[in-house]
Amino acid sequence: MKRHILPILFLSGILICFTSCNNDDDETDETGGSSAEISTPISAFDEFNPDSVTISFDGDEITIESNGLPNHTSPYWAPTDPLYIDPIVATHLTPGGIGSGSFILTVPSAPELAASSTATGLGPIGISVTGVPIFNDTEGPNRPLEEEIAESFDYAGAHNGPSGYHYHVESSDIPENTVLSHDDQQLVGIMADGFLIYGRKCNSIGDHPTDLDVSGGHRSSTQHSGEEEFYHYHIINEYYLGTLIVLFGGDLQGTPNTIM
Repeated sequence: MKRHILPILFLSGILICFTSCNNDDDETDETGGSSAEISTPISAFDEFNPDSVTISFDGDEITIESNGLPNHTSPYWAPTDPLYIDPIVATHLTPGGIGSGSFILTVPSAPELAASSTATGLGPIGISVTGVPIFNDTEGPNRPLEEEIAESFDYAGAHNGPSGYHYHVESSDIPENTVLSHDDQQLVGIMADGFLIYGRKCNSIGDHPTDLDVSGGHRSSTQHSGEEEFYHYHIINEYYLGTLIVLFGGDLQGTPNTIM
């Protein structure tokens, strides 16, 4: 058995070391990955917006807490807010605006692929690096995203709803977008099953990966893992409603955890 010791983290006076075990005899699953995953690269959490997101580590668990306030401009901010801008992409806005909320997700430090996938539901299915929750490709029960709904998205691919401001689709490629991933390899966030999600391109090849599973997942190294390969998602490079690309429209391949 090979035992991989991941980087030691010194946080608030507490010394934390994550480890994971990979057995040479592990069977690979249909994604080409091993049933035993390595720990999530700790450096990935440096990408999260420190003004909105708090990351804490406790043994073999990681907790991500966010107030949902992004670090980018939007017409959904109050007009008096410094980050407010007039609509650039949206042709109409949904009621309400960006406000402080509470989103808490606790995941294993070494998430594993489940025996069967799990469909995502309404509401948050992940937390982005900006602190804004990630939603799937539906707007309500049995209601996929439609053109009218898409017209309410700001350049960040987000709009407001009953649970607050949230992302559905990839951000637009415009000068105002200085933070969010667009057809690149940037980290997008973390999903409810604990697996990270990256942009459309893969750091290991510098291009769109061709070995993704139905959920956009595969095993490879990333800019956060050195040469170590681990399972993670990508935004799938497929257009939806003409010019929009959904952040995550498939099933979760790991065991989902509740975002409270």
